[in-house]
Amino acid sequence: MQPSVYGVDNRLLEESLAQPRGAVRGVAVQGPEVDDGELARLHATGVRGVRVNLESAGASDPDALARLLSAWAGRVRGQGWHLQVYASCRALAAAAPRVRKLGVPLVFDHFAMTPAQTAPDDHELRAILDLVREGAAYVKLSAPYRIGGPGDADAVTALARTFAAANPDRLLWASDWPHTNRAPGAAPHEVSPYRDVPPGRLLEEIAAWLPDAALRRRVLADNPARLYGF
Repeated sequence: MQPSVYGVDNRLLEESLAQPRGAVRGVAVQGPEVDDGELARLHATGVRGVRVNLESAGASDPDALARLLSAWAGRVRGQGWHLQVYASCRALAAAAPRVRKLGVPLVFDHFAMTPAQTAPDDHELRAILDLVREGAAYVKLSAPYRIGGPGDADAVTALARTFAAANPDRLLWASDWPHTNRAPGAAPHEVSPYRDVPPGRLLEEIAAWLPDAALRRRVLADNPARLYGF
């Protein structure tokens, strides 16, 4: 996936996709001015989606989100691409009625940015779960540090299992490496301390979130193979 810090400069992503010679897939970041020829060229490199990022910019307007997704859906519909969405759970829930029939897969980053301690009957969580149940959206289990603190591991596990119970065919997992961080009050281009996440912790989280071997295969292999076109 294209890191946010590179904006719409996808050259590093393309170089990375070229190394394994078709064995991996990517998600690009593009502006609305990109032409269809460039999208076709990116497809040939292995790109299979466009990332829409409101969260890094601190935006949470559901109307703006719905407009962006609708515009992009019209561009990528029919070519096997999806839209990866990084936005607050509030924006996702409020936009749900307008995005459920876009005709392209949606992938909600980082637990759909649902705070770890969210109650199961919370109306925003229910709106997102409805999209997952209907097959209109995937949720990516990744970056628990973006939705909770060190004491929220059990709550994150409960949230992961809630999404799995809603529709195990609409779950994905990602490491979120290199675990980018922004210190409180730091500007986007200021250096922040490295977030040290040991690889062993990722394995422990997978085992806790997806305790059944068949479920792990679904989330780690079958679902991404279908979505990314392997």
